[in-house]
This record gives sequence, structure tokens and C-alpha cells, in this order.
Amino acid sequence: MSNDPPSPVSSPLSYLELVKICDNFRLPPNYGSTDVFQKPADTDSFVPWTLSQSPGSPAVGLLRLDVVDLLRKEKPGTWVIPERQTGHRVSFDASVNTPRKRTAALKELCERWRDCGAFPASIGPRKWRNEMYPVYRNPFGVHDYYPENDSDEGVGNYAFEMERAACALFGVVTYGIHMTIYQGIASSPQVKIWVPTRAKTKQTWPSWLDNSVAGGIPSGMPVFESLVKECEEEASMEADIVRNHARPVGTISYFFRNKMHFLQPEVEYNYDLGVPHDTPFQPRPSDGEVESFDLLSLDEVKSKMQQGIFKPNCAAVLVDFLVRHGHLTPDDEPDYMEIVTRLHGRFEYERWC
Repeated sequence: MSNDPPSPVSSPLSYLELVKICDNFRLPPNYGSTDVFQKPADTDSFVPWTLSQSPGSPAVGLLRLDVVDLLRKEKPGTWVIPERQTGHRVSFDASVNTPRKRTAALKELCERWRDCGAFPASIGPRKWRNEMYPVYRNPFGVHDYYPENDSDEGVGNYAFEMERAACALFGVVTYGIHMTIYQGIASSPQVKIWVPTRAKTKQTWPSWLDNSVAGGIPSGMPVFESLVKECEEEASMEADIVRNHARPVGTISYFFRNKMHFLQPEVEYNYDLGVPHDTPFQPRPSDGEVESFDLLSLDEVKSKMQQGIFKPNCAAVLVDFLVRHGHLTPDDEPDYMEIVTRLHGRFEYERWC
């Protein structure tokens, strides 16, 4: 994440470079070996976080070594942190074995760390979002929700929920919705796109350019309803317009490491909304998260992307838009295959544990 306003780059970025800024992490060769623990201050090394120590327990996050060391100081009964060895992984204690118990344990821990000043750039009072994000057993599985369950048997994919600001600290996969609102024909060079500028007061990425509407998917809210909510809150859009004209167009996924070297593997559900030609339309800032909206030509959007002033994942969503609507093709883009495949990664999840 960035706390600074954007600064245009001196040389135009290629589309592959834009994707690489967002998809910028791969697990190191020594991941999973005892070599990882030789340098406890190494911010490039991570260990898996699983629900339990049982064989086959799913990995839900990747923890930096300084986070592991702080967890090691917690009182017994919540966390299991074996001695440093090959196959080492952190998990909940066997007694913390239901969605409700896991959520309660993380709530107490993260709020205490916030109040005592641990990792202030991630979970300090100014960074705290007071919004819960879901964590799933299978990050590519169904988005179900069982917050009150006192049993783990037959409950589905939902594992627990946790404070949004702490998700990168624990390296869990998060989810969002991004929509591109355009006027005209999407495949035409004359198409125009609504582009917001993020508010100067945003906790993250202030004053950067964004997708037309974007936001995280909170616990318990279906994907499309999250889109409707964000459209109303960010752009003052009536729900009927969104329900009648927004179209799901797929996802992108990328393995992002932020400037503090915490991991943010993310999945974005993408939507397009073509404004009907007979419908007056003007998105307006509503909740203070957006400074303004501008209707830009495709060439203007491309230029600002190449200047590096779009929030990185928003640039990636726009690259996907260009691919889907034929503005970026294998005949005119030498890096086409790498661009397309890197927009749909799996975070090397099979290597997590």
C-alpha cells in the first residue's frame, strides 16, 4: 500500500510492467526449509498459517517471521508454534476450532496489538478500518458464511473473519469488486471511461486514480450486493441502474507484496457497466472516499496508466478491460500471453503447505 500521492514516472510503463507492479511476489526458493529461520529479521521469508496442526489442514495465510516471533510470546491456549524445523507452520490451538472461536481470538489479539503499538503502519489507530473480512479454507472456493457456528463439521468453506487492516499482516487472501463504467461502444477506440480520483484523506493510496467503482467484499455480503453498496456509497448511483446494467466479466488475481513487505494476495471480481445512450449519467462523490469523477477518452486512460498514477490493482483491472474488448491483442502486444496469464494467478497456493 502507499500513503503518498502519485508521482508520474519519467518513462512510460508498458502493460506488462503495470501488471508486474501489482503481481510482484513469488515464494523464495528456500520456502519451507530450515534455512528460512537463519535470519529472523528477514522480511522476505514466510511460514504458513494453517487452521490446525492436523495433516491436511488448509493454509489460510503466510506469516512473516517477526509476526511469528510476536505470536510466540502469546499465552498458551490460542496458538501453536512448533520449534523451528522443516515443515514448520503456525496454527490455532486445537481448542480454537470453530469459526466463532477463531474470530474471537483474532479480534482480541489484533485490537490488543493495535492498542500497544505493534505494527502501527498496518494496524495502528489511523489504519484501523473497523470492517471484517472473511477468510476461507479454500481461497478459490464458495463464499459462504457461518459466523456463529460452534462446529467445524460440514459447515462449508468459511473459516473465520478478521479486521480488514490486519489481513496483510497475516497474509490472507482478500476479495474485492471493481467495475469499469464506460460510455459508447466498449470495443471502439472512441469509448470513454469514468475515472475517479481518490480523496486526499484516504488511509491508503490518497489522490491516486481508481476504477469507476471499487471496494472490498465484507464478511457476509454477496459479491454483487457488495458492488451495489459501493456504487451507492462511492458514486451516488441508484441501485436499479447497477442491477439492470452491470455485467460480471470475470476476475483477476495477483500476488502483491506491499511496501512494508507484507503479503496481500487478492482476487477482484470485475464488472462492466455500459451507460445506456438514452440515460443521463453523472457519478457523484458521496462518502468522502472520492475527490471527483472525470469522463476520459481511451487514449487519456492509457496515458495515465502508463504514467503510473493509477492505483496498481486498478491499472491491472483496466489492462484486463483492454484485453477483453480487443484494445490489446496478441498481434500488437508482444507480452500478451504473460500479461493474460499473470492476471489470473493462484498465489502459488499449492506451495503454501
